[in-house]
Amino acid sequence: MKRKPTTVAEANVAPRVVLITLDNHVSGAWSRAAESVSQTVTGLRVSSHAATDWDRDPASLDTTLAAIAEGDIIIVTMLFLEPHIEAVSDALSARREACDALICCMSAPEIMRLTRMGRFRMDTEATGALALLKRLRGGGDKTGRTAGAQQMSMLRRLPRLLRFIPGTAQDVRAYFLTLQYWLAGSETNLSRLMAFLIHRYASGLDENYRDALSYGPPVEYPDTGLYHRDIPDRVTDNPKLLTPRAGKTKGTVGLLLMRSYALSGNSAHYDAVIEALESRGLKVIPAFAAGLDSRPAVHAFFMERGEPIVDAVISLTGFSLVGGPAYNDTDAAQELLQQLDVPYLSVQGLEFQSLQDWEASSIGLMPVEATMMVAIPELDGASGSMVFGGRSEIAAGEHCDMRPAVERIDRLADRVARLVALRHAPIDQRKVAIVLFNFPPNSGAVGTAAHLSVFESLFNTLVAMRDDGYHVELPEDHMALRDAVLQGNAKQYGAEANVHARIPVDHHVRAETWLEEIEAQWGPAPGKEWSDGQSLFVLGKQFGHVMVGIQPPMGYEGDPMRMLFEGGLAPTHAFAAFYRWLREDFAADAVLHFGTHGSLEFMPGKQVGLSGRCWPDRLIADLPNVYLYAANNPSEGLIAKRRAASTLVSYLTPPVTHSDLYRHLLDLRSALDHWRQRPADIDQAAEQAMVDAVIPLAARCEMCREDIQWPAEQWSAQMNRLREQLDEIEQSLIPYGLHVVGKPMDVGDRYELLLAMAESGGAKNLHADEFRQRLEAGDSEALSEWLSEHMAAEAEAAPALAQTLLTASVTLGEDHELKAILRALAGRFIPPVKGGDVLRSPEILPTGRNLHGFDPFRLPASFAQAEGRRQADQLLARHQAETDALPESIALVLWGTDNLKTEGVSIAQALALLGAEARQDSYGRVVGARLLPLEALGRPRIDVLVTLSGIFRDLLPLQTQLLAEATWLAATADENPDLNFVRKHVLAYQAEHGCDIESAALRVFSNAEGAYGSNVNLMLDSGRWEDEDELADCYTQRKGFAYDRHGHVSQQSELLNRVLVDVDLAYQNLDSVELGVTTVDHYFGTLGGISRAV
Repeated sequence: MKRKPTTVAEANVAPRVVLITLDNHVSGAWSRAAESVSQTVTGLRVSSHAATDWDRDPASLDTTLAAIAEGDIIIVTMLFLEPHIEAVSDALSARREACDALICCMSAPEIMRLTRMGRFRMDTEATGALALLKRLRGGGDKTGRTAGAQQMSMLRRLPRLLRFIPGTAQDVRAYFLTLQYWLAGSETNLSRLMAFLIHRYASGLDENYRDALSYGPPVEYPDTGLYHRDIPDRVTDNPKLLTPRAGKTKGTVGLLLMRSYALSGNSAHYDAVIEALESRGLKVIPAFAAGLDSRPAVHAFFMERGEPIVDAVISLTGFSLVGGPAYNDTDAAQELLQQLDVPYLSVQGLEFQSLQDWEASSIGLMPVEATMMVAIPELDGASGSMVFGGRSEIAAGEHCDMRPAVERIDRLADRVARLVALRHAPIDQRKVAIVLFNFPPNSGAVGTAAHLSVFESLFNTLVAMRDDGYHVELPEDHMALRDAVLQGNAKQYGAEANVHARIPVDHHVRAETWLEEIEAQWGPAPGKEWSDGQSLFVLGKQFGHVMVGIQPPMGYEGDPMRMLFEGGLAPTHAFAAFYRWLREDFAADAVLHFGTHGSLEFMPGKQVGLSGRCWPDRLIADLPNVYLYAANNPSEGLIAKRRAASTLVSYLTPPVTHSDLYRHLLDLRSALDHWRQRPADIDQAAEQAMVDAVIPLAARCEMCREDIQWPAEQWSAQMNRLREQLDEIEQSLIPYGLHVVGKPMDVGDRYELLLAMAESGGAKNLHADEFRQRLEAGDSEALSEWLSEHMAAEAEAAPALAQTLLTASVTLGEDHELKAILRALAGRFIPPVKGGDVLRSPEILPTGRNLHGFDPFRLPASFAQAEGRRQADQLLARHQAETDALPESIALVLWGTDNLKTEGVSIAQALALLGAEARQDSYGRVVGARLLPLEALGRPRIDVLVTLSGIFRDLLPLQTQLLAEATWLAATADENPDLNFVRKHVLAYQAEHGCDIESAALRVFSNAEGAYGSNVNLMLDSGRWEDEDELADCYTQRKGFAYDRHGHVSQQSELLNRVLVDVDLAYQNLDSVELGVTTVDHYFGTLGGISRAV
C-alpha cells in the first residue's frame, strides 16, 4: 500500500498565498505563520503587502501587483483609502476568476464586492446566509454603534449555525471563519487561517496531500481585555493580574491599544510606553476592545460604578475613540470623555513612513497621517499629538515590527506625569505661569491679544484663581495690575516692562541645553534682546504663586530677510531662557498662554508630529500648556495645539455693531445720491458729467477702474451696482470694543449680537425693539412664527433659528471661559468645539472649549461647494462687467482660518473657477478632484494661481493636493486651449522652457516647509526696502515653493514669476465680521504682496 504523504510532494503545485492590507502590523506574525505552514506544504509561497508602503516606495506597489497576478489565494483587508483602492482594484478584478479564492474583508464596498470563495460571490444579491453577512458588516448603521462586542458575538455564532447547511452557505461559513481567524490574529490563528484556506480552496493539491494539512478552530481571546508583557499569555480580561510596581503610586493612566497589535505580538512600542509610565510611578491600565470602538474598554477598565478611576487617558490606536479610517462617531466619543473628565491624549505610531523618514522630514507626519491620526481624534477632544513609534527602514520583501521612538516616549511620559501631578497637587501649592505677548515688538504691543482686553481679563482670571483656592496676591484692580507688570522698574533697566528676574550669563550658559545652536544664530550669550550685557531679563511680575511673564520677541523682526535666507532659525537667548526659567527656576506646574497669539508655536521645526529637535517641543518640554484662544481663529489655534502641546480654551470675540460710511465712501454716496435725484428731463451731457464725477470716487474706493468708460446704456445699471455695494458696506458689522474674560456680555451688546445672528441666519428687516421683546418672552414657537415672516424662502429654517437665538441669549449672559480656564489648570477634560464666526457658526457657543477644525475628509462641504460656485460666478461677472472680458488668469490667496470657518468655500471657489469640483469616495470623503465637462461649464476654464498661507498648508494637506490635482487635470485635458486657459498657459510655458507638463502645470504655491508668512509686512514695518520691486521679490521668494498633486514640494520661483505675468485679477475671499483688509497687516503681506508682484 502506498504510504500516505505527510508533506506536499513536488508533483503537486504549491499555492501562492498573498495578503494585502493597510499596514505592516501583522507582517511579522504572518511571516512566522508561513514558516509554520510551510513545514507541511513544501514549496509554499507566502507574501504580505502593506498599502502604506506604496506611496513612498513605488517599487513595492509593482511587487504587490505582480503577486496579485500570480496569487492563488488572495486575502485583502483594511483598504479604505481611495489611492490604495485605485492602485489594486483593476489587478484584483483581473485575477478574480483565475485565482482559487479572493477574500476581501473590512474594506471599502468596491473592494468587498470582489470576494469570490467557491460558490460565494459578494457581488450577488444578499439573501439567506449572505444577508447575515451584511448584518455583520453593519450595512445599515455607519455610526459604529453596532460594532464591537455585539458583532464579535454574532461572528462566533454564525459558523456554528451554518455548519450543516449545504451549498453556498459553506463558503459563507468559510468567510466568517476567515474573519474570526483574522480578527484574533495571533501567530497561531494566522497559521491556522493559512492552512484552512489552502485546505479548502487550493486547487493544485492532491486530496491525499490536502488531508496532511491540519488546522484547528480559531483560538479565542477576550474581545475587550488588557495587555501587559508581564502577565501570562500577555492578554487577559482580569484586572487583578495587573500588579503595580512597588512603591507609592502617583496616579493612574489608561492606555487604549489596538487588539490586533497585542495579539500578533507586534507590541514593542506599547511595551516601551507602559515601561516609561510605570517607571515614573504611575499605574498603567493598557486596555483594548474588539473592532474600532474603544468604549467597551473604557467602561470595563477605566471606570468603576460609573466613576473614573484614571487620571489621564492616552490613545495609542491612531484613530478616533469611536471609529477608524472609514467613520468616526465624535458625539459618542465626547459624551464618554466628558464622563471621564480627565486629559485625553492621542499619539501616533507611524505606518505610512519609517521612523528614519519621519526624522529626516521637515513636515513630520505625512498628509494622510496628519488627517487620520491627528485631525480626526481632535474632533473627539484629543490634544497632545506626538509620534511614539514606527518601523525602521527595511529591504524590499522583509518585514519589521514596530519599534519605540524612545526620546518621544520619554517626553510623552514626562508630560503625562506632569498632568497627573497637576490633578493631585493641593490647589494652594500649585504654581502657574501666565504668559502675555509682545508682538510686534517695539510698537506698544506689550500685553495685547486679538480682540481681548488683556489686563481686565487677566485680573478677572486672578480673582477666580484666588477664589478657587490658589495663592494669589492681588493688586487693587486691573489698572494696578497693568502698572505692576508694564511699569515697575522698567525705566531703571531701560526695559519694556517690569524686570522680575535677571538670569546671569554664566547660569544661562550652564543651563541652556541647546546653547550651541542659539549662539550659531545670535552670537555669544546673552545676545542683544532683553539683556544688560551681564544678564538676561525676565519681564513680568509675580503675584503669590502666579507669575505673569511677557514672552520675549522672536528676534528676527528687525531683519525679516534673515527668515528668507536662513532655514535653521533658532530662538534668541532671551526667548529660550524665558521658557527654561519658567520650567526650572520658577518651577511652574502649568502655563497659561493668554490670548491670540504668541510666537512659541511658530518656532522652527516640523509642522505636525514634532521631534526632540523641534524648537516648540524643546521650549515647552513637559510643562502642561493651556492656551486662551479666540474662537474665530481655529487654524492658528490648531498650530498651537499641535506644535506647542496646547489645550485650547476659546474666548468670544467682541460684540458687533453696524458700521457707518466714512471718508471717500461718504463722498461716493453723495455723488450717487445726486445721480438718483437727477430730473427726468436731464440731457445726456449732464448725465455724462455725473457719471464722470462718480468714476474717480468709485475707483478710489476700489469699486471700478479709474479709466473705465461705461456706455450710456449701462449708466443706470452701474450706478445701481455701486449703490448696492455701498449699502452692503454700511450694513456690515464691525467689532465694538474688546472682549473681557469673566464679564458676561451686557444686555445691550447681547441683543445687538443676537440681532446680527438672526440676520445672518436669513431674517431680514427686523425691528430691534420688537426682536428684543420676543426674545425676552422666551416663547420658541411664537419667535419662530415671527421670524418666518421675515425669512422669505428660508422660512423652513425659522424653528431652528429661534431655538438657536434663545439658547444663545442665555449662554451669552453666562461665564463659561473662567470656569474652563480653572478646569484646564486642574488637569480636567475640556470639551471640543469647532472654531468659527459666532454669527455664521453659533454652535461655537458656549465658549471656553477646546477648538478644533472640521473633518478634513469633508472639506469642502457640499454647501460650501455650492457657495463657492456662486462666488466664482459673481467674481467673473464683476470682472466681465468692468472689462468686457473674462479673465484668463486669477491669483487667489487662501487662508486656513477662513476655510475652516466656512468649511472650504474659498477652496470650492478656486475649483469652480477651474471648472472642477471635489470628488468623493463611497464613504462620502473628499479624495480628489474631477473636471466638469466644458459643455456643462458653459465658459472657458480659468487659470487659477493659488497661494496658500503656511497654516493652510499645515492644516489642510489633502486640500493642497486636491487643488494641485484639479489644475493638473485641467492642464492635461484634451481640450481647445481657447476654452481652457490653464492648458493654454501651461503649453506656452512648456514651449518656452522645454519642461515636462507636470512642472509647467504647478499652480499651488506657499512657503517652504516649516516657514510662514510673506514677510512683506515685516519689511514695511522695518523700513528695510528701497522700492516696491523689493517687496515683490520678497513675496515671490517666500511664496515660491510649489506643491504638486502628490504633496511634494519644490522651489519654483521662476515659474511663479512667469505665471504672475498672465494674472488679470488678484483676489482674497475674506470671511470675517471682525476683520477687514486694514485690520491686520497679514492681509497686506498676502494679497498686497501678490498684487505688487503682479
